[in-house]
Amino acid sequence: MELEAVSSSEDETQKILAMNLSHAENLIEAKKLKTPRMVKVVTVLLTNAREEKIKSEADLIESEKFADLVIIGMNGDTFLGVKQDVVEKTGMLDFDSDIQSFYLEGIKAKNIGSISHKLHLSIKHKSKVKRNYNSANLCDKWGRCDDNLLKINVISSIAANCDKNVCEYNEIIELDLSDELLKNSMNSGMSIQYNYKNKSNKVKVSTAYLMGYLKVAK
Repeated sequence: MELEAVSSSEDETQKILAMNLSHAENLIEAKKLKTPRMVKVVTVLLTNAREEKIKSEADLIESEKFADLVIIGMNGDTFLGVKQDVVEKTGMLDFDSDIQSFYLEGIKAKNIGSISHKLHLSIKHKSKVKRNYNSANLCDKWGRCDDNLLKINVISSIAANCDKNVCEYNEIIELDLSDELLKNSMNSGMSIQYNYKNKSNKVKVSTAYLMGYLKVAK
């Protein structure tokens, strides 16, 4: 019975959305449904649909800004996305934080037209030792990461301003990403977990960033 009710609620939601009314008018239609439970469930679904539409419209507008910042190579076969900087808190103190900087780069194969991509990532942190990143995983929007380990290329790990306790490290990593994967992730964004020892960092590439980059890198 529960499954039937949920399925029916989704059907009623789609019927109301197909009427192309305002959100306020949609809620009025929902109140006409047969049971209080149906009204409640459909109201939630309608509200979720409205929020998703608002976010989608905002992402589309923001993606234009990211598209304008993509640098195209002279021959039209390389694409360089704008760098994004993110501060990730790792502890209670002000200096307990990582600075993540990332950007996408695409290269179009000559005579074939297919594009391969790299996600370039720099992680700056204060630690006693370097982290020795060894792999990555793709994660969904709920933060669940799959078991398929992705191979990464650690470019460098540079230590500076060392004292007897810590150094300031800048670890630079590259990750190969297929054109198909980026396009499949375009409407939801990407979350990538980079692993070291028994810990990890998550890097989030927004929907708007992917949309803007892929508008140009094609």
